Amino acid sequence: MGFFTDTSVCIGCKACEVACKEWNAVPEDGLEFTGMSYDNTQGLGADTWRHVAFIEQDKPMGNAETGVPDGAAGSGMRWLMASDVCKHCTHAACLDVCPTGSLFRTEFGTVVVQEDICNGCGYCVPACPFGVIDQRKGDGRAWKCTLCYDRLGAGQEPACAKACPTDSIQYGPLDELRERAAVRVDQLHQLGVDDARLYGEDPEDGVGGDGAFFLLLDEPEVYGLPPDPVVTTRDLPSMWRHAGAAALTLLGGAAAVFAVHGRVGGRR
Repeated sequence: MGFFTDTSVCIGCKACEVACKEWNAVPEDGLEFTGMSYDNTQGLGADTWRHVAFIEQDKPMGNAETGVPDGAAGSGMRWLMASDVCKHCTHAACLDVCPTGSLFRTEFGTVVVQEDICNGCGYCVPACPFGVIDQRKGDGRAWKCTLCYDRLGAGQEPACAKACPTDSIQYGPLDELRERAAVRVDQLHQLGVDDARLYGEDPEDGVGGDGAFFLLLDEPEVYGLPPDPVVTTRDLPSMWRHAGAAALTLLGGAAAVFAVHGRVGGRR
Protein backbone atom coordinates (compact mmCIF):
# COMPACT_ATOMS: atom_id res chain seq x y z
CA MET A 1 0.00 0.00 0.00
CA GLY A 2 1.13 3.56 -0.53
CA PHE A 3 0.59 7.12 -1.72
CA PHE A 4 0.33 8.65 -5.19
CA THR A 5 0.53 12.45 -5.02
CA ASP A 6 -0.66 14.20 -8.19
CA THR A 7 0.88 17.66 -7.83
CA SER A 8 -0.95 18.93 -10.93
CA VAL A 9 -4.17 19.24 -8.90
CA CYS A 10 -2.68 20.37 -5.59
CA ILE A 11 -4.12 23.78 -4.60
CA GLY A 12 -1.78 24.40 -1.68
CA CYS A 13 -4.55 24.43 0.93
CA LYS A 14 -2.37 22.53 3.44
CA ALA A 15 -5.37 20.51 4.62
CA CYS A 16 -3.06 17.47 4.54
CA GLU A 17 -0.60 19.15 6.91
CA VAL A 18 -3.35 20.05 9.37
CA ALA A 19 -4.99 16.61 9.22
CA CYS A 20 -1.63 14.91 9.77
CA LYS A 21 -0.89 17.04 12.82
CA GLU A 22 -4.35 16.60 14.29
CA TRP A 23 -4.51 12.82 13.91
CA ASN A 24 -0.91 12.08 14.93
CA ALA A 25 -0.62 14.80 17.62
CA VAL A 26 2.38 16.31 15.84
CA PRO A 27 3.53 19.53 17.58
CA GLU A 28 3.30 22.98 16.00
CA ASP A 29 6.45 23.68 14.00
CA GLY A 30 7.07 27.42 14.16
CA LEU A 31 5.10 28.71 11.15
CA GLU A 32 7.97 30.89 9.95
CA PHE A 33 7.93 32.36 6.45
CA THR A 34 11.17 31.96 4.52
CA GLY A 35 10.89 35.34 2.80
CA MET A 36 11.10 33.55 -0.55
CA SER A 37 7.72 31.80 -0.61
CA TYR A 38 4.22 31.74 0.88
CA ASP A 39 5.17 28.41 2.44
CA ASN A 40 5.26 28.66 6.23
CA THR A 41 6.50 25.19 7.15
CA GLN A 42 9.63 25.16 4.94
CA GLY A 43 10.30 21.42 4.80
CA LEU A 44 9.81 17.95 6.26
CA GLY A 45 11.01 17.34 9.79
CA ALA A 46 10.23 15.76 13.14
CA ASP A 47 7.33 18.20 13.56
CA THR A 48 6.26 18.36 9.89
CA TRP A 49 5.37 14.95 8.45
CA ARG A 50 3.53 16.44 5.46
CA HIS A 51 4.90 19.57 3.79
CA VAL A 52 3.24 21.49 0.96
CA ALA A 53 5.82 23.34 -1.12
CA PHE A 54 4.97 26.57 -2.97
CA ILE A 55 7.12 27.11 -6.06
CA GLU A 56 6.54 30.17 -8.23
CA GLN A 57 7.64 29.99 -11.87
CA ASP A 58 7.46 32.36 -14.81
CA LYS A 59 6.22 29.59 -17.06
CA PRO A 60 2.79 28.70 -18.51
CA MET A 61 1.04 25.41 -17.71
CA GLY A 62 0.90 23.70 -21.11
CA ASN A 63 -2.09 24.90 -23.13
CA ALA A 64 -4.04 25.99 -20.05
CA GLU A 65 -5.63 29.44 -19.94
CA THR A 66 -4.08 31.69 -17.29
CA GLY A 67 -6.92 34.22 -17.14
CA VAL A 68 -4.50 37.01 -18.05
CA PRO A 69 -4.56 38.56 -21.57
CA ASP A 70 -1.64 37.70 -23.84
CA GLY A 71 1.20 40.12 -23.45
CA ALA A 72 0.09 41.33 -20.03
CA ALA A 73 2.49 41.25 -17.14
CA GLY A 74 2.63 37.88 -15.43
CA SER A 75 0.79 36.01 -18.18
CA GLY A 76 3.25 33.11 -17.95
CA MET A 77 3.31 32.71 -14.18
CA ARG A 78 2.31 29.45 -12.56
CA TRP A 79 2.41 27.91 -9.11
CA LEU A 80 3.84 24.46 -8.56
CA MET A 81 2.39 23.11 -5.33
CA ALA A 82 3.36 19.71 -4.03
CA SER A 83 2.66 17.85 -0.79
CA ASP A 84 5.85 16.03 0.20
CA VAL A 85 6.07 13.13 2.63
CA CYS A 86 8.28 10.20 3.67
CA LYS A 87 8.84 7.97 0.63
CA HIS A 88 8.53 4.64 2.53
CA CYS A 89 11.34 3.20 0.37
CA THR A 90 11.34 -0.45 -0.68
CA HIS A 91 15.04 -0.56 0.25
CA ALA A 92 15.05 1.71 3.30
CA ALA A 93 18.48 2.67 4.63
CA CYS A 94 16.95 3.88 7.90
CA LEU A 95 15.92 0.28 8.63
CA ASP A 96 19.43 -0.99 7.91
CA VAL A 97 21.17 1.32 10.38
CA CYS A 98 18.68 1.33 13.29
CA PRO A 99 20.39 -0.52 16.19
CA THR A 100 17.30 -0.97 18.37
CA GLY A 101 14.70 -2.18 15.88
CA SER A 102 12.73 1.00 16.45
CA LEU A 103 12.20 1.25 12.70
CA PHE A 104 10.28 -1.65 11.19
CA ARG A 105 8.50 -2.69 8.00
CA THR A 106 4.75 -3.09 8.47
CA GLU A 107 2.44 -5.65 6.88
CA PHE A 108 1.40 -2.86 4.45
CA GLY A 109 4.97 -2.43 3.19
CA THR A 110 5.39 0.93 4.93
CA VAL A 111 8.20 2.02 7.27
CA VAL A 112 7.30 3.12 10.81
CA VAL A 113 9.24 4.44 13.82
CA GLN A 114 8.37 3.01 17.23
CA GLU A 115 9.21 6.07 19.30
CA ASP A 116 8.95 4.16 22.59
CA ILE A 117 12.06 2.11 21.78
CA CYS A 118 14.00 4.75 19.81
CA ASN A 119 17.22 5.56 21.73
CA GLY A 120 17.88 8.82 19.88
CA CYS A 121 21.15 7.67 18.30
CA GLY A 122 20.31 9.56 15.09
CA TYR A 123 21.89 7.02 12.72
CA CYS A 124 18.76 7.03 10.57
CA VAL A 125 18.93 10.78 9.90
CA PRO A 126 21.99 10.83 7.59
CA ALA A 127 21.04 7.40 6.19
CA CYS A 128 17.85 8.72 4.52
CA PRO A 129 18.61 9.73 0.90
CA PHE A 130 15.64 12.13 0.94
CA GLY A 131 16.42 13.93 4.20
CA VAL A 132 13.02 13.00 5.61
CA ILE A 133 13.59 11.52 9.05
CA ASP A 134 14.53 13.94 11.81
CA GLN A 135 15.14 14.15 15.55
CA ARG A 136 12.79 16.29 17.63
CA LYS A 137 14.37 19.12 19.61
CA GLY A 138 14.17 18.57 23.35
CA ASP A 139 13.28 14.93 22.73
CA GLY A 140 16.11 13.47 20.65
CA ARG A 141 14.05 10.63 19.22
CA ALA A 142 13.41 10.19 15.49
CA TRP A 143 9.99 11.00 14.02
CA LYS A 144 8.42 10.84 10.56
CA CYS A 145 5.28 9.89 8.65
CA THR A 146 3.84 6.51 9.64
CA LEU A 147 1.34 6.53 6.75
CA CYS A 148 -1.19 6.51 9.59
CA TYR A 149 -0.40 2.90 10.51
CA ASP A 150 -3.12 2.88 13.18
CA ARG A 151 -5.75 3.98 10.65
CA LEU A 152 -4.66 1.38 8.08
CA GLY A 153 -5.10 -1.37 10.63
CA ALA A 154 -8.68 -0.20 11.14
CA GLY A 155 -9.41 -0.24 7.41
CA GLN A 156 -9.25 3.56 7.04
CA GLU A 157 -7.21 5.68 4.64
CA PRO A 158 -4.47 7.99 6.00
CA ALA A 159 -5.65 11.29 7.44
CA CYS A 160 -3.93 13.42 4.78
CA ALA A 161 -5.56 11.55 1.89
CA LYS A 162 -8.93 11.71 3.65
CA ALA A 163 -8.65 15.49 4.04
CA CYS A 164 -7.36 16.33 0.53
CA PRO A 165 -10.20 18.18 -1.28
CA THR A 166 -8.84 17.62 -4.81
CA ASP A 167 -7.65 13.99 -4.51
CA SER A 168 -4.12 15.18 -5.09
CA ILE A 169 -3.13 12.63 -2.42
CA GLN A 170 -4.40 9.15 -3.28
CA TYR A 171 -3.98 6.02 -1.17
CA GLY A 172 -4.24 2.38 -2.26
CA PRO A 173 -2.38 -0.65 -3.62
CA LEU A 174 0.80 0.53 -5.33
CA ASP A 175 0.19 -1.43 -8.53
CA GLU A 176 -3.17 0.25 -9.01
CA LEU A 177 -1.77 3.67 -8.18
CA ARG A 178 1.03 3.26 -10.71
CA GLU A 179 -1.45 2.39 -13.46
CA ARG A 180 -3.61 5.38 -12.53
CA ALA A 181 -0.57 7.65 -12.48
CA ALA A 182 0.57 6.54 -15.95
CA VAL A 183 -2.87 7.37 -17.37
CA ARG A 184 -2.77 10.80 -15.74
CA VAL A 185 0.65 11.56 -17.23
CA ASP A 186 -0.67 10.68 -20.71
CA GLN A 187 -3.63 13.03 -20.17
CA LEU A 188 -1.33 15.90 -19.22
CA HIS A 189 0.93 15.27 -22.21
CA GLN A 190 -2.12 15.51 -24.48
CA LEU A 191 -2.94 18.87 -22.86
CA GLY A 192 0.51 20.16 -23.74
CA VAL A 193 2.08 19.70 -20.30
CA ASP A 194 5.17 18.01 -21.70
CA ASP A 195 7.16 18.28 -18.46
CA ALA A 196 4.78 15.99 -16.57
CA ARG A 197 6.62 12.93 -15.28
CA LEU A 198 6.47 10.38 -12.46
CA TYR A 199 8.98 10.31 -9.64
CA GLY A 200 9.64 7.33 -7.38
CA GLU A 201 7.30 4.86 -9.11
CA ASP A 202 10.00 2.68 -10.69
CA PRO A 203 10.80 -0.52 -8.71
CA GLU A 204 14.14 -0.62 -10.52
CA ASP A 205 15.39 2.74 -9.20
CA GLY A 206 18.06 3.25 -6.53
CA VAL A 207 15.71 2.62 -3.61
CA GLY A 208 13.63 -0.16 -5.17
CA GLY A 209 10.71 2.17 -5.80
CA ASP A 210 8.94 4.41 -3.33
CA GLY A 211 5.84 3.61 -1.32
CA ALA A 212 4.97 7.28 -1.83
CA PHE A 213 5.54 8.50 -5.38
CA PHE A 214 4.68 11.69 -7.22
CA LEU A 215 3.54 13.20 -10.49
CA LEU A 216 5.75 16.25 -11.04
CA LEU A 217 5.47 19.10 -13.53
CA ASP A 218 9.19 19.91 -13.64
CA GLU A 219 12.56 18.42 -12.77
CA PRO A 220 12.78 16.79 -9.30
CA GLU A 221 15.40 19.34 -8.24
CA VAL A 222 12.82 22.12 -8.62
CA TYR A 223 10.83 20.46 -5.83
CA GLY A 224 13.91 19.86 -3.69
CA LEU A 225 14.00 16.14 -4.52
CA PRO A 226 17.18 14.24 -5.45
CA PRO A 227 17.13 13.32 -9.18
CA ASP A 228 18.61 9.83 -8.73
CA PRO A 229 18.19 8.71 -5.11
CA VAL A 230 20.18 5.67 -4.03
CA VAL A 231 19.86 3.70 -0.80
CA THR A 232 22.83 4.89 1.23
CA THR A 233 23.56 1.44 2.67
CA ARG A 234 23.84 -0.34 -0.69
CA ASP A 235 27.61 -0.88 -0.23
CA LEU A 236 27.39 -2.22 3.34
CA PRO A 237 27.49 -5.95 2.36
CA SER A 238 30.62 -5.53 0.25
CA MET A 239 32.20 -3.33 2.94
CA TRP A 240 31.61 -6.01 5.56
CA ARG A 241 33.02 -8.66 3.21
CA HIS A 242 36.15 -6.60 2.61
CA ALA A 243 36.48 -5.89 6.33
CA GLY A 244 36.11 -9.59 7.09
CA ALA A 245 38.69 -10.51 4.46
CA ALA A 246 41.09 -7.91 5.86
CA ALA A 247 40.57 -9.22 9.40
CA LEU A 248 41.24 -12.81 8.29
CA THR A 249 44.38 -11.67 6.48
CA LEU A 250 45.65 -9.91 9.60
CA LEU A 251 44.87 -12.94 11.75
CA GLY A 252 46.62 -15.21 9.27
CA GLY A 253 49.67 -12.94 9.23
CA ALA A 254 49.76 -12.77 13.01
CA ALA A 255 49.48 -16.56 13.27
CA ALA A 256 52.30 -17.02 10.76
CA VAL A 257 54.58 -14.62 12.67
CA PHE A 258 53.74 -16.34 15.95
CA ALA A 259 54.46 -19.74 14.44
CA VAL A 260 57.83 -18.65 13.08
CA HIS A 261 58.95 -16.96 16.28
CA GLY A 262 57.59 -19.83 18.32
CA ARG A 263 59.77 -22.34 16.38
CA VAL A 264 62.82 -20.11 16.65
CA GLY A 265 62.26 -19.66 20.37
CA GLY A 266 61.86 -23.43 20.78
CA ARG A 267 65.25 -24.16 19.12
CA ARG A 268 66.96 -21.74 21.47
